[in-house]
Amino acid sequence: MRFWQRLFAKRSPELHDYNIDDQNICTDIRKNIKAISTIFKNCSDLNIREIKTDDRGSSNVAVISIDGLTDKPTLYDGVLKSTMIETDVYGAQLFEELKDRILPNSKVNELKNFSEVLHHILSGDAVIFVNGINKALSCDTKGWETRAVEEPDSEATVRGPREGFIETLRVNTSLIRRKIKSPKLKMESLFIGDYSHTEINIAYIDGIVDPDILKEVKSRLSGIDTDCILESGYIEEFIEDAPFSPFPTIFHSEKPDKIAANLLEGSVAIITDGTPFVLTVPATFWNFMNASDDYYERYSVANIIRILRLLGFILSLLLPGLYIAITTYHQEFLPTAMLISIAGSRVNVPFPPLVEALLMEFTFEALREAGIRLPKQIGQAISIVGALVLGQAAVSASLVSPAMVIVVAITGISSFVTPSYNLAITNRILRFLLMVLGGVLGLLGVVLGFLCILIHMESLRSFGIPYLYPVTPLVVKDLKDTFLRAPWWYMHTRPSYTTSNKKRMADDLKPKTPRG
Repeated sequence: MRFWQRLFAKRSPELHDYNIDDQNICTDIRKNIKAISTIFKNCSDLNIREIKTDDRGSSNVAVISIDGLTDKPTLYDGVLKSTMIETDVYGAQLFEELKDRILPNSKVNELKNFSEVLHHILSGDAVIFVNGINKALSCDTKGWETRAVEEPDSEATVRGPREGFIETLRVNTSLIRRKIKSPKLKMESLFIGDYSHTEINIAYIDGIVDPDILKEVKSRLSGIDTDCILESGYIEEFIEDAPFSPFPTIFHSEKPDKIAANLLEGSVAIITDGTPFVLTVPATFWNFMNASDDYYERYSVANIIRILRLLGFILSLLLPGLYIAITTYHQEFLPTAMLISIAGSRVNVPFPPLVEALLMEFTFEALREAGIRLPKQIGQAISIVGALVLGQAAVSASLVSPAMVIVVAITGISSFVTPSYNLAITNRILRFLLMVLGGVLGLLGVVLGFLCILIHMESLRSFGIPYLYPVTPLVVKDLKDTFLRAPWWYMHTRPSYTTSNKKRMADDLKPKTPRG
């Protein structure tokens, strides 16, 4: 009986259980207010202000907004005061008066259905209903507390711009436009997330970007169907080429100058509202190894730092595995004096080198994570003091040898030279793999593991672009910004993998010594 009662029961006329995507606005302002009140039931931050503009005794205008998403001076002075004027017109005339003459707001939109109304209300706009009109007006009143533009902690620089992105989309797009003052810089908008409705901007430079890459980016983004996007990391996992690879194939940065430089080389930027991290695609291995300082210092200094950075990356990846393999299986590789010294330091150590290394590396990584998560002052103290105290205590207790402490310390220091945090994490993961292979198979295991890593990197693609380009496949003319950086006056062309518009600057820009 109850089943049939529920089946044939009259449905509530209130917006059909909130499915309002195609429902038009009513001409009766009371019904519109009731509908909005029903949708935002139990929402204490909803503001509904009913206004009488004549002496007829009923409300002719209603202004609806969300407290906390609107700028109150703009809302009060620009919208409420403008609608509180006394007038003898109503209906369509009043609607047109508000739209064209009375409202001082620079951005006034006409809305035709409740889907648009809800979007603008939840975006921080004030929505105005006029009695007798089946349309509404939205005024740009967005305003909320934001973080100041400051230098990002994750990408410190010695020379160059210190400003970084923040969590507000329009501030971030303006920072990019300040770097690239050209109408060819395009920013297309879309919304992702059934509940969050997060605004995403696709930025590119028309005439430089590869149309195929741009089309692929739009295709992958439009295919995302989820309830919420809270950070650009969500998008990265949805659109990356190799989701099971430890290597990142999408570059991200908090620095507008980095993003602008990538755009000028034909990349596509993905800017997400609510996060300071902007994505760029396609990305190669060298994007993660290069720092912004490389392009602001003189090329000779930058090249020395690049060589140091690459050697540090390789050293942090291979050193523990090589030490374990040599001390366990290949002692003949060591000079006699060093072999005797290492053997003497390990007399009272109860563990083999592999267990030693795993114990110390795990402790070091735990201290590093603790230093990141704790407050800055406390984190630095714990990281430094903890490493010193634990290292000395472990040696005194004969749990590890002094040589192993030195190896782990050199490895840890070398890992910090990698400018990209997500590539450094990849290095840390693969280091443990090579340590196990070195402890089981010796040098053969380390070599085989390293070759497997290289083969895997060779197989990776980022939006169709080889991950190790231009080394494999070898493109000699694009090697001017990989291992080393050529002088700026020599980099006449852009990388050929992202654009067909290769010309970057004039040919004859090399400084000439004046003749005295």
